[in-house]
Amino acid sequence: MRNTAKFSTAALAAGALTLGLTACGSGSGSASSDYSGPLVVAASPTPHAQILDFVKKNLAKKAGLDLEVKEFQDYIVPNTATEDGSVDANYFQNQPYLDDFNKKRGTHIVPVVTVHLEPLGLYSHKVKKADALKSGATVAVPNDAVNEARALKLLAADGLITLKDGVGDEATPQDIAKNPRNLKFKEVEAAQTPRSLDDVDAAVVNGNYAISAGLKPAKDALVLESAKNSPYGNFLAVKKGNEKDPRVRKLAKLLTSPQVKKFIEDKYQGSVIPSF
Repeated sequence: MRNTAKFSTAALAAGALTLGLTACGSGSGSASSDYSGPLVVAASPTPHAQILDFVKKNLAKKAGLDLEVKEFQDYIVPNTATEDGSVDANYFQNQPYLDDFNKKRGTHIVPVVTVHLEPLGLYSHKVKKADALKSGATVAVPNDAVNEARALKLLAADGLITLKDGVGDEATPQDIAKNPRNLKFKEVEAAQTPRSLDDVDAAVVNGNYAISAGLKPAKDALVLESAKNSPYGNFLAVKKGNEKDPRVRKLAKLLTSPQVKKFIEDKYQGSVIPSF
């Protein structure tokens, strides 16, 4: 039986996070120095929580680690919960996203160890190839700054659009220099991109949400992000000051073990790629 708690954003907004979790941190935003009790890690359901569940069931006990996994459906609460001490760590994001989040929200989250890459992909229920998209086609893209820029870079790499020179990790449709197909862009929450596939001509979907929706990135994507020299590896993260938590160190070691590498390769078949 799966022993993983699930939370919705609405429930968290009602304050459910604070119940029973205050011992994990001060709640004032300061790094915790209490390293007793289980290590509580916030994670996206797929593949992050699945990977953590594998560690919990197969490796943690032998390593002397008491691991508790809490699933979150969004990309905001895991960081704010880590910042305020409601959870001890999180596992769901990449460096460009974290840099943008820390800058905009004044948080102090830092990476500990990179575990895997989820290639971003372009999917469609209406065409079989990217070059079959008709003039004026609508493409859904994630509406957060980093993933939208990443989506546009993916389309540019396949020649569907051309971005202005020097565009970085904050590119928006306004930064498109050439759009020969006159593509239109619909900005939606990242988690909703798979659900938008029936309403648009194509959608750029984050790997974890694609897998959760039953898509197989390595097989179903019309265009798939290259893993070579990618800055988008997903990592275990903590609030600055908690990097030396012995529980975090144990988990970091387990997440980059040969057993986890084999688990990722066997389970996800190229849709999730180990980064170690």
